[in-house]
Amino acid sequence: MIMVPDWLGADDVAAAVEQAGARDRPPRLDDVRLATLEEGLAVQTLHVGSFDDEAAVLERIHHEFVPENGLRLAGTHHEIYLSDFRRTPPERQRTILRQPVTR
Repeated sequence: MIMVPDWLGADDVAAAVEQAGARDRPPRLDDVRLATLEEGLAVQTLHVGSFDDEAAVLERIHHEFVPENGLRLAGTHHEIYLSDFRRTPPERQRTILRQPVTR
């Protein structure tokens, strides 16, 4: 999941997918889509570090923060990648971890 500006439309995404697949087609390129996410109340945190270390943070969100604050899980978590993993060392990668909840 990557945030995009409001002015970017489906035609822009289709053109980018077409351009990206013009040579060596990356795996899962056909899974790229533009969607608006409206999930309501959520718990989120900025994780700095390797993607491999996110599980411990999610564990704390799910089993400590959410119940201690009178919340309940309301769907699956998702991740918003702020760093390009191809260019950013693992210890400097930044990811928003977001978990929908209800009161």
